[in-house]
Amino acid sequence: MITYGHFIGGKRVDGKSGRFADVCQPMDGSMRGKVALASQAELTEAVINAKVAQPAWGATNPQRRARVLMRFLELAAKANGELADILAREHGKTVADAKGDIQRGIEVIEYCIGAPQMMKGEYTEGAGPGIDIYSMRQPLGVVAGITPFNFPAMIPLWKAGPAIAAGNAFILKPSERDPGVPLRLAELFIEAGLPPGIFNVVNGDKEAVDAIIDDPDIKAIGFVGSTPIAEYIYGRGCSNGKRVQCFGGAKNHMVIMPDADMDQAVDALIGAGYGSAGERCMAISVAVPVGQKTADELVKRLVPRVESLRIGPSTDAAADFGPVVTAAAAAKIREYVDIGVKEGAKLVVDGRSFTMQGYEKGFYVGGCLFDQVTPDMRIYKEEIFGPVLSVVRAKDYEEGLRLCNDHEYANGVAVFTRDGGAARDFASRVNVGMVGVNVPIPVPLAYYTFGGWKRSSFGDLNQHGPDAFRFYTKTKTVTSRWPSGIKDGASFVIPTMG
Repeated sequence: MITYGHFIGGKRVDGKSGRFADVCQPMDGSMRGKVALASQAELTEAVINAKVAQPAWGATNPQRRARVLMRFLELAAKANGELADILAREHGKTVADAKGDIQRGIEVIEYCIGAPQMMKGEYTEGAGPGIDIYSMRQPLGVVAGITPFNFPAMIPLWKAGPAIAAGNAFILKPSERDPGVPLRLAELFIEAGLPPGIFNVVNGDKEAVDAIIDDPDIKAIGFVGSTPIAEYIYGRGCSNGKRVQCFGGAKNHMVIMPDADMDQAVDALIGAGYGSAGERCMAISVAVPVGQKTADELVKRLVPRVESLRIGPSTDAAADFGPVVTAAAAAKIREYVDIGVKEGAKLVVDGRSFTMQGYEKGFYVGGCLFDQVTPDMRIYKEEIFGPVLSVVRAKDYEEGLRLCNDHEYANGVAVFTRDGGAARDFASRVNVGMVGVNVPIPVPLAYYTFGGWKRSSFGDLNQHGPDAFRFYTKTKTVTSRWPSGIKDGASFVIPTMG
């Protein structure tokens, strides 16, 4: 049994609240350990450490900060297998998928090595008589990230990398379901030369979240999770005068045009819909075939593929996906499938009764496929977050586009077609934050920003890319004039440079 505490002031520390949560191993349902749930006092201790450490780190020139990140990359590469094993055992995703989780986080750290370029301001000489104007980017101070269970390496690194590179001190409140990887990442940062107090990990539940939101010394919060919690953190954080970015739920559509390469489309749907057991905010959960012939052909091809999905323990290198994160999550997914059946959707592949031989206590759900789903059904409206794909048939392109535009969530969307004009029109008119053209999971590379629209995102700046450095810095503009013998006298009108 492992006991997970916190990481404060450059070292692991035990929890002091006396409250703990269980950490399970989803592939066999066993108890892996327990994680301490922080009190407000423990969060305050982390903030104090961060506040003391931040000024010197913020005054460190950006290329020296970037060198720490470079050393972190070397250490993370050496620890890749260890990190992936911890991640797979605590989350449930396969080891191969866990390595992808880590790699996506690493790519953002690689981008953040360019901090010297991203922190540059602007300069105008001679903006007025003897007057120069320049701007500078400065760190906010102490900032925080609240991250979800489904990407325990990637999203903490998405948040921490730009924050640290920009000169801030960072406090991470990861999911209490899989705390092992964030704590190990903190140790690697210290080993890479990051000063103690710059990266802190505080494990906890709502008490820790509320303490982060209300602490006056935390200047910004980044969150990824469900939409109701995103709304709560955004509203309360903004009312406390903080800069806040919150990313919530999703219901990602994939429109399959009649001219699409059907083999490619089916492969894309299988991987994007069922990879990581559907526990991705960018998973495709709605297939929208255009026209009856397209729909019939798509479903005909999907059924045997879904039925033949290989489900296995996280350590099975041949498994397509593993268990979901908790027994409660598995029960909730099955309940949604029950609801879909009651609402009249056609369940063409039923994975509710799947059990894994030798792992009967694991949290497994087999792949499920619905046809004849309509927009008024709950299984269409709500995020299921499991290996469940719904087929919503559209009679034509405009109806398919309208389905994407009318949904309250607008995280990601894809269109599969051979028609460049149709693809260009779709990308222009669809009201969704991230668009894939013959790409099922359109997660941008680290040097572009990641973020949805509508009720998938709250705040005006996205994750990673240039937006991350804008989010974690404030701009100061200086207008200067040095004595030159010019005597202007007192002026009582607004200054101009004309």
